[in-house]
Amino acid sequence: MPRRLLIIQGHSDPAGGHLCHALAEAYAAGATDAGHATETVTPALLRLPPLETKAAFEAAPPDSVARVQAVIGRANHLVVVFPLWLGGPPAVLKAMLEQVFRPAFILHDPKAGWSGKRRLSGVSARLIVTMGMPALAYRWWFGAHGVRSLADGILRFAGIGPVRMTYFGGVETASAARRAGWLVAMRVLGTGAR
Repeated sequence: MPRRLLIIQGHSDPAGGHLCHALAEAYAAGATDAGHATETVTPALLRLPPLETKAAFEAAPPDSVARVQAVIGRANHLVVVFPLWLGGPPAVLKAMLEQVFRPAFILHDPKAGWSGKRRLSGVSARLIVTMGMPALAYRWWFGAHGVRSLADGILRFAGIGPVRMTYFGGVETASAARRAGWLVAMRVLGTGAR
């Protein structure tokens, strides 16, 4: 059954040409070939500042943020692609997520407080993370805390689930054949909208 997918290209360089861009494009190609509807949001193009106060977090969002909220509201599967920077997502991605996941967006009834029903229940997600270190070292030695913070503290907290992770490590030293294999794997995931 066709799904509505949103791919969030979380790399800080909007110009393209990085592995994250190629992975997102491969995922989108597989999804499109399988008949899934896809949209893409690029946080680096939005140039959103991080929120600085509780009042700003609870206020009505600017139009650019409201448009992203509308795109997320149409999707039933999110794909977030980003490079690991300082153990977590790049600042441009984090700033967009802060702006988007406001109480009025993720809660059916913001007056009910954080114990209320989440608007994004039933939406699934996949985080696709690239890094210079071996992925196994990041996951087991470092505990993948930065990625888990995004998965648990933002996405699952907003009602999104399941949230799955795909890690690609050693990207600077990966051979062309290995990178080609990663792109094939992304097309397969896109085909299944997983």
